[in-house]
Formats: sequence, structure tokens, C-alpha cells
Amino acid sequence: MHPIIFSKMDFSQSNLFGYIEDLQELTIIERPVRRSLKTPEEIERLTVDEELSDIERAVYLLSSGQDIQGTSVVANLPVLMRQNPAETLRRVLPKIREVLHVAGVEMQLTAAVSFLTVLQEESVSIHTYSHSFLHIILQNLEHRDAGVSNAWLETLLAVIEALPKETIRHEILNPLVSKAQLSQTLQSRLVSCKIMGKLANKFEAHIIKREILPLVKSLCHDVEYEVRTCMCRQLEHIAQGIGTELTKTVVLPELVELARDEGSSVRLAAFETLVNLLDMFDAGIFTPEQHLRFLEFYKKLSTLGLQQENGHNDNQLQLQTLEQEKKYISVRKNCAYNFPAMIVFVDPKNFHLELYSIFFCLCHDPEVPVRYTMAMSFYEVAKLLNSGVYRIHKELVTLLQDESLEVLDALVGHLPEILELMTNGGENSGSESKLLSIPDLIPALTTAEQRAATSLKWRTHEKLLQKYACLPHIISSDQIYYRFLHRMLTIILTNNVLPVQKAAARTLCVYLRYNRKQEQRHEVIQKLIEQLGQGKSYWNRLRFLDTCEFIMELFSKSFFCKYFFLPVLELTHDPVANVRMKLCYLLPKVKSTLKIPTDKHLLQQLELCIRKLLCQEKDKDVLTIVKRTVLELDRMEISVDVFQKRFYENDLLDQEKERQEHLLLEMEQLEKEKQQNEGRSTNVNDKIFEKKRRDSKTSSVLAKSITLSVPVNSSGTSAGKEEKKSKLVRSQSFSTQALHPKYSNIDKCPNKSSATGYTSSVSGMGKGCMLSFSDDSFRTHSTGNSGNAAFPSSSSSRNLFNSADQKSNGNKETQSRKMSMPPGKSPPTLSAALTLNTCKGKFQHGLAEYTAPSAGQRMEHIPLENTPWLITGGLRYHCAFDTNGLR
Repeated sequence: MHPIIFSKMDFSQSNLFGYIEDLQELTIIERPVRRSLKTPEEIERLTVDEELSDIERAVYLLSSGQDIQGTSVVANLPVLMRQNPAETLRRVLPKIREVLHVAGVEMQLTAAVSFLTVLQEESVSIHTYSHSFLHIILQNLEHRDAGVSNAWLETLLAVIEALPKETIRHEILNPLVSKAQLSQTLQSRLVSCKIMGKLANKFEAHIIKREILPLVKSLCHDVEYEVRTCMCRQLEHIAQGIGTELTKTVVLPELVELARDEGSSVRLAAFETLVNLLDMFDAGIFTPEQHLRFLEFYKKLSTLGLQQENGHNDNQLQLQTLEQEKKYISVRKNCAYNFPAMIVFVDPKNFHLELYSIFFCLCHDPEVPVRYTMAMSFYEVAKLLNSGVYRIHKELVTLLQDESLEVLDALVGHLPEILELMTNGGENSGSESKLLSIPDLIPALTTAEQRAATSLKWRTHEKLLQKYACLPHIISSDQIYYRFLHRMLTIILTNNVLPVQKAAARTLCVYLRYNRKQEQRHEVIQKLIEQLGQGKSYWNRLRFLDTCEFIMELFSKSFFCKYFFLPVLELTHDPVANVRMKLCYLLPKVKSTLKIPTDKHLLQQLELCIRKLLCQEKDKDVLTIVKRTVLELDRMEISVDVFQKRFYENDLLDQEKERQEHLLLEMEQLEKEKQQNEGRSTNVNDKIFEKKRRDSKTSSVLAKSITLSVPVNSSGTSAGKEEKKSKLVRSQSFSTQALHPKYSNIDKCPNKSSATGYTSSVSGMGKGCMLSFSDDSFRTHSTGNSGNAAFPSSSSSRNLFNSADQKSNGNKETQSRKMSMPPGKSPPTLSAALTLNTCKGKFQHGLAEYTAPSAGQRMEHIPLENTPWLITGGLRYHCAFDTNGLR
């Protein structure tokens, strides 16, 4: 390319006036536009006497007015019919009939619409309508303008639906015989084809056979291909009118002949009509040989044009032209579009044997339009396969990794439904096996998101991020945390497209909502506050407010108030006006999360921030919004801890969110306890149980002592187990709905915080160590509010997460209750002889668990309650007692 050289301008005094003159010429280029003024004669002609009635004014304008005035009257015809139908039919309609003979296209189209409106509004009876309007419609059917003719035809077809049979026979069918002859115009014959298709549903089969079918055959052999095409498309309606038997003998032969027509449009119309008529025939119309032949033909069409590319032809065919290649691509694309119908044709049970190879080829087709069509129909295929959906897992991964973003965009539309079918479609396989059957799914999903992020098609990226919100129902919480959650935060911080950032923010909130580990949730919340809410860029702080909106939508009010309420209020001091302005818009929603009296201190903080904004805000736009927000906040009513009728639905929804959040915490605790119990049980070998059986005397004494000493615990224990079981069932039911199915079969395990159970753990080392318990060691502890353990009230919900954190982070020593031996108590007679003989020095018997540095140590006559335990021999021990049984 040659560089563009700009000449140096001379701004000397001699040339300066020349430039000014040129500029003056440019300013006067715009010339005054002459307005077309009406002459006095024209104004006089357009003036109408104001004292005339609507009917008289309409007649006057149709008689002596201009075309635009006449068109206005025709458009107003339905109104006149509603106001005064008799006078309109007597005086206005005849004038309209006269004017339409010489009217232009605009008035003709307006009249067709007005006549149809009068019919639909039923301003007059159908008999009056056919007597007054039908003749005008029939007269204008053959208008020289095709658009006008089609408009009147649509009106006539609608009128035929309402007309009685006798009127149709005399006014429409009888004249149709002459209109369909070859001597008539092309437009007349085309109109006749469409009318016959409509009449087929109005008469009995014998009348159609006698009076309509001869005309149909004549038009099917018309010399003009447009007429043959039009008549071919009406054969479907005629077949429905005459029934299956006459269709086989009369219509099918005509269709077969039209399918061999020289005109491509005629052949296409014949093929489409044949396909539409398949529903009329029996399902078993194909013989096995015909079924196989049809399937083989479809397979050939699905790979048409790929033989040479795939090496099946050994260069015997000539090079395909570009036009041929386009046709082949179109054929394969249509095969992909009809693939779900072919599954129905062969039966989904036979998919793998008869159609999987074609499905594989179409999903790997070299042309994007074919793969795009397969991606669009992938959900339909998955639904049809049902329990056999696992057979197409690899193709799902392939399309997710497709090089074309168009293919990915088509697949993402139904991605949540597809993934749900993939993981839950099998009837006999468990959730774990179904998840593991797609090992490449997570890498494919991450690759698809990265490719969309690096492209310029941000709408595809936004759509993908929105659909990824379904993943908590598909894969585990840890997989989401390590592979997707941090990626969403990165997108919020680094992406430059606002819709993409908002989509990532909402999806991140969904992931946080269903995260199963408190530690991970705290980490994400901390990052949101530090990197967004307290970020250096005002853009990040704006996104923090967007994220808080999603938090309020997805989480309970108590969750937002605990973690995000104060960080949001801190932005009232933000140095950027746009941030303060956005915060002001958000304040009504923020206030709606408060409950009185629990959140009274937060309400005071909110009021303080608003007062500071009113007093200290210097930006006039922000101050205007603050004043408007204050008025809105004053009108708001704050919900209280107890249910109120006007807030019933919102409070009920919020309580459900709190319950689900509590169940997540409970599930986390149950999983930890289960893992601990599984670790303990794996360390007990068969040798220990043999020793237990041989020590039958000790076991017998221990069992009798427990039965005699603490009889009240039998009911308490069963009650505790029932409570734990009910909690676990609630946790399982929630996890199957909102979490990954792999957690739906958690075994029952004891709950340390049960209302009736008691757990104690102590440890020590050295000779003569002392272990003491009070006399309430095995006493039943009644709480009186067992229901609140599973469903906390709104007033106590703020402390829910703190208590859960203490449970999850504490060790056994901090969790256990330490009891002391009250003075004056004498040891009971209950005792047991225990032997530590495991390889790791652990022993479990009855209610006790011991850990020793070496095996084989035997301890005789050990009291079980209300007395100090004296253990000698340098034993390092750990004892755990639980009235509900050994964990």
C-alpha cells in the first residue's frame, strides 16, 4: 500500500480568505424546501361539514372524497357495523362495492382486512354476512395484483369455515368448476386449488369424490408447474376429507406421479405431502423388506458425498463440483434434522445396532451445518433413548469440544436437560456409576468455556455460563469448587463484557449455595468481599453489588445479613459516585432482608449510613437518588421474626432457604462422623471378635448391668436414634433434590448433638492415671425443643453458622463433655474385664474404646460409671462412652 500524503495547508493571509469563502459556500448548500401548500379549491374539497353523522360523512367521502379519505372510511367499517349495522349495510356497503372496482391496492388490502374483522366480530348473522359481503369478496378474488388476490383469498377461506354447506355449494363450489378450467387465467387456477383444499373438510366423502376429485386430477396435470405444485400441497387436506381407503386408491397414485415430475418444486411438494400423510396409514404398512430398504437408503443419504473423502471410492469418481458439494451438504443436514424421527422408526431399543454408526458419522461430519443440526437435535435424541442415553456420552463430549462455536451454541441451549438425562437416565445403574460413565465430561466443559471466553462471541459465553449453573445437580461439590467456582470469580474480575460478568456472578452464587463444606464457603465469601467489595477498581465494586443482588435472590435473609450486610453498607463511603448511586438503588432490597427485633442493630447501621449520605453527599445526581430512596424506605414495612399474613409467602420461602442451608451444614457434619466411624471400623479385625466371643462371661455381665442399671435409656436411646434417622432422611431428601446424587445413600451414624445421647472422650498417659465420671454420665438429657434442632427459628438462625463452624473445627477433646466424680459416691458393682490385643493397640467393647501402645494388655474389673477408673502399666488410653452405642 502507498502511504497517503497530506498536502501542507497554507494559512497565510492571502489564502485565508479563500478558505473562509469555501466554508461559506458549504453553509448555504442547504436550500429551503418548498412545502406543498393546498390551494383554496383543494381545501374546500377536503372540508366536511361537522354536523354530518358518521354514516352521512362516510357516504359523502366515498362519493366525492379523495382516495385517502375513502380508504379511511373502509378501515372504519367494523366500527360503523358495531354502531349502526342496518344503515351501514344499506348506505355505506353499496358505495364501498362501487369504489372497489376502481380502487387502488391500498384500499383493496384495507377492505379485505375490514371484511374479515366484521366476520370475526360477528356484527351480523352469517346469513346476512354471506348475502352482503360474500359477493364482493368473490368479485375481487381475481385481482390483477397478486398481493390483493391473496388477501381476498385469505378472507374467503376464513368465511368458508363459517358458511353453511348449502351456501358453499351454490356460491362457491358450483362456480369453481368453470374457474378451474385450463381456459382460465393462472391466478384463477391457483385460487381454485386452495379453495378445493379448504372445501375438502366441509363435505362428505361421496360428494368430494363426485364433484371435487375430478377437478383435483385435472389440476394435478395442469400445464403450469405452479398450479401442479399448489394442487400437490392441497392433496393432504383432500386426503383427510376422503379417508384412508380413497386416499390409497386416488390420492397416492397422483402423488407418485407428481414425485416424478420434471419440476423440482413439484417433486419437493409431493415428497413433503407424502411425509405428512404417513400418519394416516397403519404403522405396519411397511413390510420388513421395505423397512430395511428405507433404512439403508437413509444411511446412504447420511453419508452422501463423503465416500471419496473417506477413501471408499479409490478415486474412481470424478471430482465433485462445488454445486454438487453444496447439495450433498444440504442432504446430510436434512438427514441430521430427521435423525430423531429415524430413532422412532427403528425403535430406540435398536438404536445401537442400526443407527449408532450414522449418529457417529453425523456428529463427526466435516461440515459445520451438519454438526450444528445434530447439536440442535441432541436433546431430542437423548430423550428418545431414555435409559440407553449412556450410549451417546462420547458424542456429547465431542460436540462440546467442537471447533465451531456455532455448534457449541446450539448444544448449550438444552445442556442442563441433556446432562440431567445423562446422569439420571439409567434405570438400573446407580448414581455413582452413571457419573463415572462420563469421565471426560468435566474437561470438555472447562475447554468449552475457555474457547468461548477467548472468542469474540460474548453472547455464546454468557449463555454457556448461565447454563453451567446446573452443575451442582450433576457433579460433586468438590469438583465444582476446584474446577469451576474459582474460574467464575476470575471471569468476574478480568472479563470486560458486563453481561458475561453478571452471568458468571450468578453462577458463582449458585455454586456457593450448594457447596457442601463450610471452610470452602467461608473462603469464597472472603474473596468476594476482599477482591470485589474492597477491590481497587470501582468496576469490581459495582460487580460486588450485582453479586449481592444474586445472594439475596438465592440465599436466606439471615445468610445475607450475616456475611454481606455490613460490607454492602461500607460502600456508602465509596469515592466513586457511580458506586454510591448503584448502592442507593439497592438499599430497599437490603432493608427487606432485615427482621425485627433480631436485626435491630443492623437497621440502626442502615439508618446511620442513610443519614450520612443525606448530610455529606456532594454529587447532585447521587443526592437526588438518595432522597428518592429515603421516601421508598420510609414506605417499606420490615418483617418480624414471627409470621405475618402480608409477608406469609416471602417468609415461608425464606424459611425454606434457611432450612436447606441448615441441612447442608448438618450433612457436612454427618459425613465427617461417617468418615471417622468408617476409619475406626476398618481397624477392627476378625481376631478381636473371636476374643469377644470367648469372653462370654464378661459380655453377659456387661449386658445385664446395662439393662439393670440404666433402664430409662432404652426409650431414650430409641428416641435418639429415631431423631438422628429423621435428620438423616431429611438430609438425604434434600441432597437428592439439590445436590449430587452420590450423597443420597449416607449410612445412619450417631449424632453427637442428639437430644438424648451423651458422648464423652478423655485421653491420658502414665501410671496410675485417673478417669472419673459423675452419676449423670448416662442420664437422659431432655431438650424440650427437638424440632428446633432440625428447623431453627428465624430468631436463632443468625447463630446457626457459628455453631456449625465450632462443631466442624473442634476436636474430640473440645467436643466432649468432661464430668467429675462427686464426693461421697461409692463405686458400683458393675465391672468388665477387657483385653487390648489389636495390632495398633485399639480395642472396642460395649461402650468403651481404648488405645494402647502395645497389644495384649488385660484389665480386670473395670467399673463403668460413678467411680474413678484406675489404669496402670503405662497405658496411653482414649475412652469414649455413648449411651446410644459405640460410634
